[in-house]
Amino acid sequence: MEYPSKLIEDAVNEVSKLPGIGKKTALRLVLHLLKRDEDQTELLAQSLMAMRTKVKYCQKCHNLSDHDLCTICASHKRDQSLICVVEDTRDVLAIENTAQFKGLYHVLGGIISPVEGVGPSDLQIDSLMARLRGTESEQVREIILAISPTMEGDTTAFYLQKKLKPFNLKISTIARGFPLVATWNTPTK
Repeated sequence: MEYPSKLIEDAVNEVSKLPGIGKKTALRLVLHLLKRDEDQTELLAQSLMAMRTKVKYCQKCHNLSDHDLCTICASHKRDQSLICVVEDTRDVLAIENTAQFKGLYHVLGGIISPVEGVGPSDLQIDSLMARLRGTESEQVREIILAISPTMEGDTTAFYLQKKLKPFNLKISTIARGFPLVATWNTPTK
């Protein structure tokens, strides 16, 4: 596609690098930004830069946060005896949107994937172990593994179960799959 401006082309190319955004959608977004007041576009750019430079990882659970501790870890209303281990922040958001879980989290930052060169040392597994050995250890009674039901997810869960065994904690996994009721019809004559 030929663009009327090199600047528009550059903007479209950058926006289309976002997940789920193709060239057509990127062009539509760029043209929309051009129609907006300059102040609105500047506010968008400032908020993106502030997010990029100021958002950090929680020192305790590795969730995204504006502070050293995320709001979940800092809350005294959360059940300190439950830690739900998840792959990434999207999983925390999904679980929190249910408003059913009242414990804490631990974000691994991915799953073990030898094909992609991701091993246990690339994840936040050691910090989970340190968390369980630290001052928090006497409060924790259960670890819930909320990891994707893929081969890599199963590998990660198996690895975690082996690492967690010495702590004598209850280890649970979230339910997965579809409930199935089998019915067989016998042909009648």
